[in-house]
Amino acid sequence: MKEKEEFVGFDSHEYRPIVRNKSMQLLKDFVIAQKPAQILEIGTFIGYSAGIMLDAFDGCHVTTLEKYEDNARDAVKNLTELGFLGRFEVVCCDAYDYLQTNQNRQFDFIFLDGPKGQYIKYLPLIKNMLKKGGILICDDILFYGLVRSNQHIEHKHRTIVNNLRKFIAALTEDEDFETQIHEFDNGISVSRKKV
Repeated sequence: MKEKEEFVGFDSHEYRPIVRNKSMQLLKDFVIAQKPAQILEIGTFIGYSAGIMLDAFDGCHVTTLEKYEDNARDAVKNLTELGFLGRFEVVCCDAYDYLQTNQNRQFDFIFLDGPKGQYIKYLPLIKNMLKKGGILICDDILFYGLVRSNQHIEHKHRTIVNNLRKFIAALTEDEDFETQIHEFDNGISVSRKKV
């Protein structure tokens, strides 16, 4: 697969929310190990992580949610150029609206990499959409180390940090999940929904 810098749309953004190297490898390894048929990704950006998952297992289909039209268009171009046509669906929408209206859909694997302050709101909906035995991977959960820090949190980050703390507590205390938190990169959790 091509490098992330070669993706259409990469250069047009000052801030590029792309999965970091160790987290990307963990994501790839779990897709290879699990061989999920249906993957849901929340937070497409320009399609890099969707491409990683599609490349890791050629038997999977990725439904990926992206709020911004320009990003969604770039993701479709990138994933098509990579040869994944017919194996992905880029849905331009608000993720919470999609999750609420698609509760009948079931996925083997969910990658959560959308707006961090919304993770806690998404969790019950995602849990319902994840099949038993399925994997939920959530990226950037430690938010630059602030989630586990005792230092004063700036006002602009306070809601995100507090919501991520609630999310981590809810995820790790949920008896229906077995969860591990990895502290590399920006923090990433891996949860298996118990059978």
